[in-house]
Amino acid sequence: MMKLPPAADLMQAHGVSRGVVLRAFGVLQKEGVAEPEPGGRWRVVRSGDQVDRRPLTERIAAVVVDDRLMVGAPFPSASALAIRFGVSRPTVTKALDKLEAAGVLASGGQGRVRTVRAVPNREERS
Repeated sequence: MMKLPPAADLMQAHGVSRGVVLRAFGVLQKEGVAEPEPGGRWRVVRSGDQVDRRPLTERIAAVVVDDRLMVGAPFPSASALAIRFGVSRPTVTKALDKLEAAGVLASGGQGRVRTVRAVPNREERS
């Protein structure tokens, strides 16, 4: 990952204030292109790739809407979700348990397929 120049260098090179440089870094962070490092430095996260910084529970809840799942439809397995989100299966299982407690998913028990109990609306996901 590439490191961005320090704020002082950017201020001098472009003749702008520290506030302008920090706002520019903030925009890059909001777009998922850069993130702060310890010590006040910034680095490029991935060249042009968007990074979803939402909690895993919110990203998994969004699967219902993104995959256009209806109430009663089978939900993807923990293993499939672990691959999809690049995390471990136990981490996904904890997030799925939270969604079951929130009433978004229904569990059929051990070895049975989870189903969609309710389609989360935008307010519930945020």
